[in-house]
Amino acid sequence: MARRLIKLIFIVPLAILGMLVFVFIGGEIVLHLWNWLLPSLFGWREITFWQAVGLLALCRILFGGFGWHRPRRYSFRDRIDGRCGRMTPEERERFRQRVLEHLGIRSPAPKPEEH
Repeated sequence: MARRLIKLIFIVPLAILGMLVFVFIGGEIVLHLWNWLLPSLFGWREITFWQAVGLLALCRILFGGFGWHRPRRYSFRDRIDGRCGRMTPEERERFRQRVLEHLGIRSPAPKPEEH
């Protein structure tokens, strides 16, 4: 328990410092990009550092969300892995060949003629 408390004593200030550095650097980047591009392109006025930080926060809210993400549903890759896991090696190879033929990567193998 004491080790955990000692870790928190070091981690919390570093996390706060990291967030402040991120806000400062992000605000400076937004400030300089805005003041370099938008007044000359559109005739808009220049902004201050705090307006740039506010713009950064607004963009985070509108486009980045709050970090609350729903659990990831099965992706295409997960479904394919699940299906291929139930196949025998022969079925897996036939499936792979059909996909490659469908994509035009390999031409279909000639079928043996029956007598």
